[in-house]
Amino acid sequence: MLNNVRWGIIGCGDVTEVKSGPGFQKAAKSSLIAVMRRNGALARDYAARHNVPKWYDDADRLIQDPEVDAVYVATPPAYHKEYALRAIKAGKPVYVEKPMATSYRDCLEMIKASEDAGVPLYVAYYRRGLERFQKVKELVEGGAIGEVRFATMELYRTPLNTAEEGLPWRVIPEIAGGGLFMDLASHTLDIFDYILGPVSRVAGHAANQAKLYQAEDIVTANLTFGQGVEAVGVWCFAAFEAKDVNEIVGSQGKLTFSTFGQEPILLTDSEGVKEFPILNPLHIQQPLIQSMVDELTGHGKCPSTGISAARTSWVMEELLRNYY
Repeated sequence: MLNNVRWGIIGCGDVTEVKSGPGFQKAAKSSLIAVMRRNGALARDYAARHNVPKWYDDADRLIQDPEVDAVYVATPPAYHKEYALRAIKAGKPVYVEKPMATSYRDCLEMIKASEDAGVPLYVAYYRRGLERFQKVKELVEGGAIGEVRFATMELYRTPLNTAEEGLPWRVIPEIAGGGLFMDLASHTLDIFDYILGPVSRVAGHAANQAKLYQAEDIVTANLTFGQGVEAVGVWCFAAFEAKDVNEIVGSQGKLTFSTFGQEPILLTDSEGVKEFPILNPLHIQQPLIQSMVDELTGHGKCPSTGISAARTSWVMEELLRNYY
């Protein structure tokens, strides 16, 4: 059991600038003491800007640093398993960015290594730690909409401007495991797993309509969550507009909320519409980071583990099976 958790980051890129990195420094009983990038100059720059004492250009040196208690792997998904297994072998708890890996089989390998070594494995489905999604879960479980019947998930984005911006790694299947579906839909699928329970049945289809890159740019899904809650989803990344709307419909009302926005949660029932305005924190991963630190110091439980995250990877892999 740790008294305080000293973190090291492997891959201090954009996601660590605001979303996660400062959260390790601001969480109680937590500190960020080391960062690593293969480009040592960038690692040194990050350390200087964020007041991190140590920087490395070699992952093994960070993992083997005796002052690093736990490791956050913030690389693209293709490298998650490799670094997670190294950290686990060193006996250090590991926090992996989402999606957990590029394949469900890799997820299972990571889980087995974690269990065999007795080392915790967490995954960055940080919406499980956010108050707005905990409120949705509370309303569903408290019967605010009666018995849950079905759910819908819709996420549309306008096409990437690959001519000007180049091809981002998030749409290179060898690195990301797929396209933007893997990057963005994973959050929605995971939070529905959290709210409604694991998926027991999955069917769907993936395609590439705009032909801007190799990866899929549209996915449709038909799912069964928990105890028989039916759901449909569509994720389109070549639409004329952006849209982000989820609904959970019950026998006495419905809940409407987004995955990525901050507009109020809406509860609609026979009495009208009630709003629940809940904003996200600046460092959006900080609440989940705090839950990991609490667990590692013996005072709580983290809601996002390798086991829960692997379920989402399984669902996505099934939905992309026909495409790849």
